[in-house]
Amino acid sequence: MDLTGALETATGRLLTTVDGLDDAAWAGPSLLPGWSRAHVVAHLALNAEALAAVVAGAAAGEAVPMYPSQEARDGDVAALAGEGGPAAAVRLRAGGAALEASFAVVAGLPVRDRAAVEARTAERTPGSDRTFAVGEVARMRLGEVEVHHADLDAGYAAADWPLPFALDLVHRLAPRVRATLRATDDPAGTTWQGGPGAPTVTGTAASLGWWLSGRGTGEGLTSDGELPGIEAW
Repeated sequence: MDLTGALETATGRLLTTVDGLDDAAWAGPSLLPGWSRAHVVAHLALNAEALAAVVAGAAAGEAVPMYPSQEARDGDVAALAGEGGPAAAVRLRAGGAALEASFAVVAGLPVRDRAAVEARTAERTPGSDRTFAVGEVARMRLGEVEVHHADLDAGYAAADWPLPFALDLVHRLAPRVRATLRATDDPAGTTWQGGPGAPTVTGTAASLGWWLSGRGTGEGLTSDGELPGIEAW
């Protein structure tokens, strides 16, 4: 999957949806408990800004965490959402542009330097055990954009995800559950093995990915045993 191209396309779809929201829609509930649509877009905006800072910092030889703390991140999302949806939308566009610019800086480095930057590890918060390689940022951001676009509950759903993204999401999240997974729409017929005695859960890649991210109750899935519960992603 061309991550850069997929992210650009997914971001364009998201912005089209965001541009179509009116005041009532902004204030309406998203699919995330306790969050309005303005909260979701505020989170996406701040996530883009945070990832842009991580990538730009790595390119400059600096270790920059995504957020100062979980509390700061949560407070910033609430504050931006409180400014209203249009303000969050402006930050979303600016954050996306900043992230694209940081990718361009890394892409312009000599091959050896670029590989070294992408191999660097970043922290979600200082001292956190939640770390990631800088080279994974594009894939991380694509997941944020596609999943939270569906969370907006504004005409775009998991069923609309491109198949390559949905399959990649299942591959990334499969370790979260002890189950054998089979995507009915995977041309390659990939099976993610859950080990002896694990139930087999079958459905489209989008249905599997939505469930693996802790959303819904397994709609569109079948299982030959009890469907495991999964915490929100």
